Amino acid sequence: MKNLNIAIIGAGTAGLAAASLLAAQGHHIHLYEKVSELEPVGAGLLLQPAGLAVFEHLGVLEHALTLGTMVSGLEGQLSGGDLLINSHYKQADPRFYGLGIHRATLCHVLESKAREYTNHIEWHMQHEIAELEQRDDSVSLIGTTQGYSFTHRCDLVLIANGARSQLRPQTWVKLNKPYPWGAKWIIVPECEVLNPQILHQFYHRSNIMMGVMPTGAVPNQPEQRLSSIFWSLPSNQLESFLQTPKQQQQWLHDVSKHWPKVAEWLEHLIPHADHQQAWLSANYRDVVLSKLGEGRIGLMGDAAHAMSPQLGQGANMALLDAWAISQAVMQISQSNQEFNHEALWQRYHELRLSSVRFYQFFSRLLTPFYQSNHAWTGPLRDLSFRAMYQLPFFRKEMAITISGLKTGAFGQMNYADIARRPIIQTNELLVDLKFD
Repeated sequence: MKNLNIAIIGAGTAGLAAASLLAAQGHHIHLYEKVSELEPVGAGLLLQPAGLAVFEHLGVLEHALTLGTMVSGLEGQLSGGDLLINSHYKQADPRFYGLGIHRATLCHVLESKAREYTNHIEWHMQHEIAELEQRDDSVSLIGTTQGYSFTHRCDLVLIANGARSQLRPQTWVKLNKPYPWGAKWIIVPECEVLNPQILHQFYHRSNIMMGVMPTGAVPNQPEQRLSSIFWSLPSNQLESFLQTPKQQQQWLHDVSKHWPKVAEWLEHLIPHADHQQAWLSANYRDVVLSKLGEGRIGLMGDAAHAMSPQLGQGANMALLDAWAISQAVMQISQSNQEFNHEALWQRYHELRLSSVRFYQFFSRLLTPFYQSNHAWTGPLRDLSFRAMYQLPFFRKEMAITISGLKTGAFGQMNYADIARRPIIQTNELLVDLKFD
């Protein structure tokens, strides 16, 4: 099969990773982004072993390690300091770890890789796609750039423009609604009173949750290590958070009642309430689709499966989507036949759909136990998790789940299958990709 002309809409995590992976196979990529420059906004995030396997496959893991912070696990404290969650990657595999990383750094690492493919990736900045028209032999992108209309025709379109994408085929949408809870977040110098290699969470009942996440450094200040602070709130309270010095003092007092050491650190760190631009809001959506691709159109990242951040899988799932679509395209490319979209999406679904379904279900199941006003969810969570964490089997399964490698209750992906990087792969190697 000839090399394809592939359009990718959205230069976020999934879009940048897919562009590099497909360009490495010789395909011609048109990368569309509506902004003029990539300036990612957002708190730090945690790349799980699943995402790091894709980084290894891309050849960018070493670059990311120089700027990120290696994370050994997650610890969740109850009021007073009792440890409820104590999950470490080594419980899944002694070689596993996570990587706390700033969004700007994640973008920098992926963009730098994509810029290497100067002969295969065309960048179309300030291009907004309004409509897709699909034919039997092609698909057309219709949009605008700097006030002018344009149409571009290609063989395949991958939609990766985020949770609020308007380009998803509406007949595929089973669920698309905002979560009633969000978070305020701020990035600060690295926390000195907590272990800098642990993602720390703090819970009181199910309506108070705070996180302190190692965030590494940004490319232009590699010596300044950072932490991200998250404070969970109902979405309708985000804009009124800490509007006055009195509110800020009350908030710090409330935190000190539960976690005094952390409150003391926050008091000397959090900016004055007059500087509210430092705190930004994060809102989340729940998006469930009946399929991830059909015909000449596919979806990746939050456009395909946005969910609550409770399991911390957003960027990792986007990276796995990019890896999976590259594997599917490679398989049909080596078949020496014309473009077979049915085989493409069959393989993509084989690699991704069960995992996506598992994490969407598990995230939706767990979220009310951490973000809700129900009186019963907090006590039930505390009782059940204390009991389950006494069992080695449960500790291991939770560690595998957090690692991002689960495909179902009893299945998981193999890190090595994702991470391996042969330049030329055979059909036999591709078919050998397996779930443990």
